[in-house]
Amino acid sequence: MTSDSFEPVTAPSRRTALAAVGAAGLAVALTACSSSDDSSSDSSGSTNTAGSSTAQGAAGGTELAKTSDIPEGGGKIFASQGVVVTQPTAGTYKAFSSKCTHQGCAVSSISNGVIVCPCHKSEFSVTDGSVKKGPATEALPAEQITVSGDSITLA
Repeated sequence: MTSDSFEPVTAPSRRTALAAVGAAGLAVALTACSSSDDSSSDSSGSTNTAGSSTAQGAAGGTELAKTSDIPEGGGKIFASQGVVVTQPTAGTYKAFSSKCTHQGCAVSSISNGVIVCPCHKSEFSVTDGSVKKGPATEALPAEQITVSGDSITLA
């Protein structure tokens, strides 16, 4: 019999295996979270209040509500879409993220001209999403909506 030299086979360390699994999981998560939506919105959350159709409205975004559903001086929260739509003055509609800029809680109510976060009682203006009462220090980000006739559509 001849003597062949054998090199011992070593398994990767547990740390190396976990790092590889974690990297693969991160790649899957990032792929799942990526979006081809590159729509932009202006900083005011302005809408088409004249009632004429726009290209985005005609393209068929998600219809949120009828204009009559949004009270003047108040608004309505659409939790499943992550958006708040307000009507600060008659015929003017604004939209903002429903995620509080303090710690990410979902805002829960709108009263007396402010959008209220239940977690730490931050308050935001229905007019422009600015902070009216902390602890939040940043305004709610504007969202893009389109008003066409009596329909409010999330772009």
